[in-house]
Amino acid sequence: MIDPIDGAIELGDFLTENKVDYVIIGGLAVQVWGDARLTRDADLTISSSVEEGVAPLVELITGVYESRVPDPFGFARQTRMILIKTASGIDVDISLGMPGYEEEMFSRAVEIEIRSGISLKISSPEDLIIQKAIAGRPQDASDMESIVIRQGNELDVSYVRKWLSVYAEILEDEDLTGRFDLVWKKYSGSTNAG
Repeated sequence: MIDPIDGAIELGDFLTENKVDYVIIGGLAVQVWGDARLTRDADLTISSSVEEGVAPLVELITGVYESRVPDPFGFARQTRMILIKTASGIDVDISLGMPGYEEEMFSRAVEIEIRSGISLKISSPEDLIIQKAIAGRPQDASDMESIVIRQGNELDVSYVRKWLSVYAEILEDEDLTGRFDLVWKKYSGSTNAG
């Protein structure tokens, strides 16, 4: 079985060499902050300039890695995602970050030694919770629970609520903060903590 960490390491090295800021999100980050779980791909968010558009990043990445979609430029413009397969055969979903929240997410990323002498930039547990709450799938709820259980009172709950409130308004999703508060109340004992 091919390990998605290999794909994350390969792409992380490539992005670092090309001076593109990145942070690991998704299942690999959940393994750091929550419970270990199976994941078949690697998920990253990369820094993206609104002024330059998506084309330079799509060109840089798909010039080296195989695109998993026929029109990576059109797909990236429409979804702000680049879907590739690494040389080691790992599927990687790359989200193109936007200024604002993502700038904070990059500054809060934690460099974690994944293997002896090999480190990757991993999303903070708070930012991972924010992303999971926004995605809102059953697996994301389970991931949020495991992060809250494992990190507990170490979490900056006010930061999580602040950004979930911002996204609740942008996405017109009144339940966004509530999804986190239900998990927090159930596993921490108080929605007033943090």
